[in-house]
Formats: sequence, structure tokens, C-alpha cells
Amino acid sequence: MSRSVARGSSSSPVSEPITPSGGPGHDYRPTPINTFSVTLVLFLIAVVFSLPAARGSGRDLDYFGNFLAFLERFFPPNFVDWRPLGDALIETFQMAVLATIVATLISIPVAIAASNNIAPAPVVRAARFILVCIRSIPGLIWALLAVAVCGANPLAGIVGLSLYSVGYLGKFFSDAFESVDKGVAEALRASGADFIQGFQFGIWPHAKPFIWSQTLWMLEYNIRSASIIGYVGAGGIGIWLHTYQELGQWDRFCAVLCCILAIVLVLDYVGERIRKQFAPI
Repeated sequence: MSRSVARGSSSSPVSEPITPSGGPGHDYRPTPINTFSVTLVLFLIAVVFSLPAARGSGRDLDYFGNFLAFLERFFPPNFVDWRPLGDALIETFQMAVLATIVATLISIPVAIAASNNIAPAPVVRAARFILVCIRSIPGLIWALLAVAVCGANPLAGIVGLSLYSVGYLGKFFSDAFESVDKGVAEALRASGADFIQGFQFGIWPHAKPFIWSQTLWMLEYNIRSASIIGYVGAGGIGIWLHTYQELGQWDRFCAVLCCILAIVLVLDYVGERIRKQFAPI
């Protein structure tokens, strides 16, 4: 009898506390407010605040009809000026390559000065302030300032693109240096290596794939930027864009865009292959 009672008592369900979450054994805690939630709310507020800017001229215009009329003048592209366009495209490529090389050489020491794990705090703050100032000025304005100093020629385009690129490459490179564990460099310094050797063997090998990847991206970006700065006389194929736009020759304007698209696609393909060699995923 006692054995059956024991068996019955063992099979009886054990009562578990019911929590506000609705299930047994669950501890109810309210969802904490995190950075993502605050950022999302602020972004939605900014969108609502910005809606009044999406206003037209106030006239009753046939936007769809205007778009169709523009497409009739835009397509097909007219390559009648293919010879001068080819020369201008080569000049644009040359400007972008030189600007990227100059910006890379300048950005590496600036990025070292802007890295918390390499340079002292006062130097880091000064270097980052300079980079922020450079990035705050659009590339077209840098080109305009370079034209005022160097004249209306491709050299002005190279100078303008170089200055603009330093602002971004310096930021990208410093992030790459800071992502590297400084323990290796410190161990080398402790074993008798100087600052340059510690950077060369402790930080650079790990950051090099990111440096090359960002440099290739900057080259692709500068190809597109070099196509625009011709509007202010800084050389390149942008001069033809400005000319065709002023004359309303949109089919030739489309031909220029096709040329730019072709070279950017080639660079994107080559850059992707090179990036896979340096930093395989």
C-alpha cells in the first residue's frame, strides 16, 4: 500500500511558478533600450521632419510625359565624337590613378598619427580633426579651389582629387590599423625593435589587405569623381559632359556616361579579383 502511494506521489505533476511572460520557468524582464532602438527612432523622426523638403515647383507638370520626352532625346547614345571622348577618357583615368597614388602615400602617415594604438592622444586628436575638415568639403569644391591655384588643367583635377581622397583614405587606414592587436608590436618593441620595425612587422602585415582593398575602392571612386570635376575646368571627360549638357545634346551626353560605365565596370571586376587574392573570404 505504501509502495503504491509512493509511486502515485512520484507521478504527480510538480507545480512551477507562472511568470508574467505566460509560461512556466520564464523570468520576465522588459526589453532594454539599446543604441539601435534610439537610432531607429531618431532616424524616423528625421524622415518625418524632412518630408516638407520633397516639394515641387508648385506648377501642374506632366512629370511622366517629361520623362518620356527626355528618354527620346537621351537614347540611343551618339558616339559621333568617339575620338576626342577616348582621349578624354584616358586623361580621366590618368588623373584618377595619380590622385589615388598621391593620396595613398599621404594617407598612410596621417593614418598612423590618427590611430589610438600607435600615436599619443594629442596627435590622434589633431590628425582626426584634420581628416574631418578635409571630408567636410565636397570633392567638387576641392577641384574648384585647385583650379583657382593651378589653373584650368588636369593638374588641378589631380590636386583636388588627392586632397579629397586623403580625408577618406586616412580614416579608412586608421580604422585598419586600430583593428590590429597591438600586442605583437609591443612585444617587438620590448625585444629591442624600434618604432618603425614594430609597425613594419607587427601592424602592417595584418592591415595590408585592408589597405589595398580601400585603395582599389578609392581608385574606382576617383574615376567617377574625375568625370565630374571637369564641370569646373579640372580636366577629364567631365568637360564633355558639361558641353553636351549646355547644348542639350543628351544623346551624346549618354555616350559619355556609357564610356564612364564601361571603365568603372572593368575596374570593379579587376579590383574584386585582386581583393580576393589579398583578403580571401
